Amino acid sequence: MTETQNRRPLAVFDIDNTLADTAHRQHFLERRPRDWSGFFGAAPADPPLARGIALAVESAADCEVTYLTGRPERCRADTEDWLARNGLPEGRLWMRGNQDRRPARTTKLEVLRRISRGREVRMLVDDDELVCGAARAEGFRVVLADWAADAPELKDAQEGEGRT
Repeated sequence: MTETQNRRPLAVFDIDNTLADTAHRQHFLERRPRDWSGFFGAAPADPPLARGIALAVESAADCEVTYLTGRPERCRADTEDWLARNGLPEGRLWMRGNQDRRPARTTKLEVLRRISRGREVRMLVDDDELVCGAARAEGFRVVLADWAADAPELKDAQEGEGRT
């Protein structure tokens, strides 16, 4: 057995509206043009979503927890601080490139394929139904994070603008 086969399976968690409640910063996406700097700048103040946090902590008993977000790389320090401050398990943080504007279902599936080559991905937890559908179609076990308030502007931005 190789080292990667000996490691625990992965539990992959989205952040926005899965672990972090983005409702307080949705207004930045309701204007035209959208205020992406304001939207991401307000992320450190996101309240935690209890159901998502509990699932991540519970998953750490059997899995290595990793995070897969559509947030751009420039938000790494704020995101890592937020994860630590909210008691989430340590784990690798996968982020999109600062200039990557492809839909979340494209960028996230790319990462899932890459990390599943040598590891079992036990589950993906994400609020984006298009990401979940694409992951399911490729055989990944998916948990739809349906515990946050509906955020139509964010969903539109995830798919249409490749911003989160």
